Parts: sequence; structure tokens; C-alpha cells
Amino acid sequence: MDVTTLYSIGELSRRTGLPVRTIRFYSDSGVVAPTTRSPAGYRLYDLDALLRLELVRTLRELGMDLPTIRRVLDRELSVAEVAAAHADAMDVQIRTLRLRRSVLRAVAGRGSTPEETKLMHRLTQLSGDERRRLIDDFVEGTFGTVDADPAAVAMVRAATPDLPDDPTGEQVAAWVELAELVGDEDFRARMRRTAVHQASGRTLGIESDAGEELMEFTRQRVADAMESGMDPLSDRAAPVVDDLVHRFAGAFARIPDTEFRDWLAREFEVAHDPRVERYWRLVWIVNGWQVVPNLLPVYPWLVQALRHDRAA
Repeated sequence: MDVTTLYSIGELSRRTGLPVRTIRFYSDSGVVAPTTRSPAGYRLYDLDALLRLELVRTLRELGMDLPTIRRVLDRELSVAEVAAAHADAMDVQIRTLRLRRSVLRAVAGRGSTPEETKLMHRLTQLSGDERRRLIDDFVEGTFGTVDADPAAVAMVRAATPDLPDDPTGEQVAAWVELAELVGDEDFRARMRRTAVHQASGRTLGIESDAGEELMEFTRQRVADAMESGMDPLSDRAAPVVDDLVHRFAGAFARIPDTEFRDWLAREFEVAHDPRVERYWRLVWIVNGWQVVPNLLPVYPWLVQALRHDRAA
């Protein structure tokens, strides 16, 4: 092969593997124009045209559109520039496909209703910036006052939920629940009440008065009950709660009656609202953070059990 060799469309088709009609289309659109024509009027192409056509085929297989390819061939853009931009676009497509796959897995695993499936899809389709704005709106709506505690705001912002590019079904479900939760005004009020206490790191009055030994015993007993799947409203939980009530009654020289149980529930309820604890658990799941057993929110379980016993 040399630079003076001319090829017909049929010969180009055999050399490149492209259909004749495709080469004719590229010629008609000016992407790879014929070098000259035969006396009979047939299109002929030289070596440069053959090389251009092979480049066109390669770029098309990579998914590039013809206007962009023409700019490359006309030297308006380099192949490197186009490849970098195309790779970025493909990254976005891949992230979208991964997210859709995660939504489908979550739907399959949860047996979601059509309405819930639509909600999952809509919320997970939000871009990273849109998801951050959703949380920013929540923080501003919850703490956006002149007397807002800076430590509480910093604590919530430091744990901003960030759905990964390839989330698990559990993370998708957690994100959907979280997105619904932060828009609830009742939850925002609960967060305002508890976040200041949590951010300060102060111990509850009952924790200080009962002593570290009894508090550690309580946390361990309740954590064991939770990890075993024990429902705080079940009969199985009653002996655990009765034992703890008697231990606290002894520590405070009180009678372990209904009034004392109600007092215990109020004391443990101060900084451990169940819905707020649920928020933090969802944040852990979405961010893929390891759930540390020692940090399990044990007080909401205990409060539920104490309230149930009082109502029984």
C-alpha cells in the first residue's frame, strides 16, 4: 500500500469492516469525503481517507457523536480532549446505572408498592448537590435561628449523609427513609430538643446519680436484649426491665412502683428521642459507617419497655 493507491467504497468496506452504506453516509455527510472520482463517476479514496475512516469507526464504537468526530478530524479538538470528556460522561452514566440497579434490588428485597418504588426512584435520582441541598435545608430549617447551638449544628453537618455512587439496597432504603424524615416538622422539633444535649457530651443526671457501675450494667443488659432481637413490648422483656427497675430503686432508695417507673422513663427520655436515634442509625447506614455495638442507642428501648409496663 502507498499514498497513491486509490480505493473504491467496496474495497474500503473490506478493509475496515464497515458496511458500504455506512461509508456512503459518512461521505455524503462530509466526515470522510472521497479523494476523487473515477471516469465513470464512482467515488475513490486514498490512504488518508482510509485512516480517517478507521478513526471514525473507533470513535463511533466508543460512543462519540458525528459532530464531535468531525471536530476531531478537522483538528478543532484533540482525541485526548474528546476522550477525557467522553470518559467523564460515561462515569455519570455508570453511576446512574449503578443507582438504578440498587433501587431495583431494594424494591425486589422489600417487596415495595408501586408508589414506594416511584418515591425511591425519584429521591435517588437527585444529584449529589441536590441531596446535599436537601440536608442543608433540613439543618437550616431545624437550627437556623439566632440562638442555635453552634456545637449542635456542627455535629449534624459533620455527619451529613452522602449516598455512594454504587449503594447497596439497604443504603437506598435508608436514604429514602432519611429523606422523608428530614422533611417532617415534628422530627425537626425533636432534633432541636435533643441535639444540644448530644453535642455537649454531658451525661444525664440519672447517669451521674446512679453511678458508672449500674449504668454500665444497664447498657450491657439492654444491648444484649436488643442484639437478641427482643421486643421491648414483649413478655420476654418484662424480667429484664423488672430487674433493672429494682436495681435503680435500690440505688435511689425508692419503691419500684408505677410512679418510679414513670420517673425512670422521663429521666432516660431527655436526650434520647427514638426518632432522633433512628436518624443517626440511618446516617450510619447511608454513609457505610460501621455500627459499633457499644454505641447502640439503648435508652429508647428501655423507655419503650418502661412506658409499656406502666400502661399494662
